[in-house]
Parts: sequence; structure tokens; C-alpha cells
Amino acid sequence: MSAAPAYTVVVPTIGRPCLAECLRALAAAQGHPPHEVIVVDDRPATDPDTGLPLEAAGQLLDRVRALHTGGKGPAAARNAGWRTVRTPWTVFLDDDVQVLPDWSRRLADDLRAAGEYAGGIQGRLRVPLPLDRRPTDWERTTKGLENAAWATADMAYRTAALIQVGGFDERFPRAFREDADLALRMERAGWTLHRGTRLTRHPVRPSQWWASLPAQRGNADDALMSRLHGRDWWARAKAPRGRLPGHVAVTGAALASAVCALTGRRRTAAVCAALWTLGTAEFALARIRPGPRTAREIAGMLGTSVLIPPLAVRHWLRGAVRHRGAVPLGGAA
Repeated sequence: MSAAPAYTVVVPTIGRPCLAECLRALAAAQGHPPHEVIVVDDRPATDPDTGLPLEAAGQLLDRVRALHTGGKGPAAARNAGWRTVRTPWTVFLDDDVQVLPDWSRRLADDLRAAGEYAGGIQGRLRVPLPLDRRPTDWERTTKGLENAAWATADMAYRTAALIQVGGFDERFPRAFREDADLALRMERAGWTLHRGTRLTRHPVRPSQWWASLPAQRGNADDALMSRLHGRDWWARAKAPRGRLPGHVAVTGAALASAVCALTGRRRTAAVCAALWTLGTAEFALARIRPGPRTAREIAGMLGTSVLIPPLAVRHWLRGAVRHRGAVPLGGAA
């Protein structure tokens, strides 16, 4: 059997405690260790100067190198990491994943099987959920990563392909859509992307009941994706379409109700208010039904279901305005 190509692991982090578990699991994987592990510390410069738990890398500690990017976001952190890579392949891992014990051996198989035009090979994510109850809305959202295409939670890219396309677009400031954008540019450049055989565990991070509200900032990134890749990018990136059209309708009904009430058109205002109520109730029920239906979960879903539609629309509009000058790729409109 031919030797597997060498690879370097790049792990962006903001100093979360889960980094130690990520490094510990990576060190425990047997078969084909990385040439180097680059941990990119993306904590803002104003954060306390506390060290990262690099010692958790154990037997790989002498292969660990740390970089500092000062809070520029995950796209910039990954770029800073891969641009120093000296191996044919770069493997991106998020700091909240844990590779399985046979991960490096399976990765070796994935890299050996890569064809000449294979630019990227995705790992298979597994999100463990509670067995004694239904999953919460946040847990179900995280579970969706199992079917996400080209998620950089575990994604190997040919370093030459990264060089050709320029890596991640740093206009994506969050860990959202920057991976889909890179994948579409890879395919546009003639590279192919595949799913590998290796498995990686992605635990559900602790969260507050309002976690879905700040997540709506991702709608600004969707606006940038539409500008860069055209309105059909959802299908090409194998991404779920989401509820933005419904959020626009519900928010429009609320605004119309308010305007009609202020101008004395009470009957029209009542109709619009009823439409807003029905739309909000449908959205809340769609999130409550598959969940544990505890009092806390129901209260959280009701409250956030009222706020999510206008927040989603607001962030999308801000993104559309902010990125109106972005040049479409390949003539996308």
C-alpha cells in the first residue's frame, strides 16, 4: 500500500475549554499522525492573556505551533493557519470536535483515494443527542451539521487548491457560510469535493435559551452569498433554504398592521395582525413539537419565535446593503 500524503491540522479557537478535548482526541488517534498541528488563537487582543491548553496534545505537543490573529474571525484565523502549511494537505478542525481513535487511519485512506482533481475531502460528523428525552431546538440545529456539505468542522483541502482560490473569504466574519463559499469557489476552479470515511464527534455546546437570536446575524452572510454566487447558490452548496421568505411575510404583516392602525384602517390592521399571529404561531409550533416540550423550552420558543422574523429580515437587509458593491463571481446575478 502506498504511503498516505502528509497533512497539517489547523484548529482556529477563541480559547473555549473544549479545545483541550479536541487536542486530546487528536493525540489519541492512531495510524497517520499530522506533520504539524497549528492552533490559531483568534481571541481579541483585549482578552486576558491566558494560555491555551496546548499540553493536552500529549505526544503531539512537539508538533504543535500557535499563531495569534487577534479576533479577526474564523475565516481569517484559518487563512493565517493554512498559509504557513508545508504539507500537500491541510485539515481544518473546529475546536469543539473530537476525532475518533481511528480517525487518522481513515484520513490516510481518504487521502490515498483522492484523485488528481480532488480538492477537498469532508469528514463525517456525528452529533450525540440525549437518549432520555427529545432534543431541544438548539440540539436539533447542531444535529443538522451531520448533513451539512463541506463543513470545516472536519474538512481536508489540498493545499495547492487553497493557494489557487485564495483560501477563505474574510468578508464572512462568523463561522457561517465561509465554508460553503470556499466550496463553491473550489468547484468553479475545477476541483472536486468528496465525503470521506473518517468520523468525528461533534458534541452540542451549552447554550442559553436565546441562542437562536444572535444566530440570525448569519442572514447577512446569506445576502453576501447571493451577491457572490447568484440566487441559486443554496442548491449548489447543498444548503437548506431556511425560512427567510416566511420571516419576510410575517414581518411585513406586523409592519402593515401597525401602519394601518396608525392611519385609521382598523379592519385592514386587524387582518394583518391576524396574519402575523398565524405566521408566528406556525413558526413557534414547528419548533416546539419535535422538542422536549418542557415549560422552559416552550417559553423560550415562544419568545424567540416572535423576535426571530424581524431580526432575520433586519440582518439580511443590512447584509444586502453592506455587500451591494461585491463583485459577483463568474457573472452570477
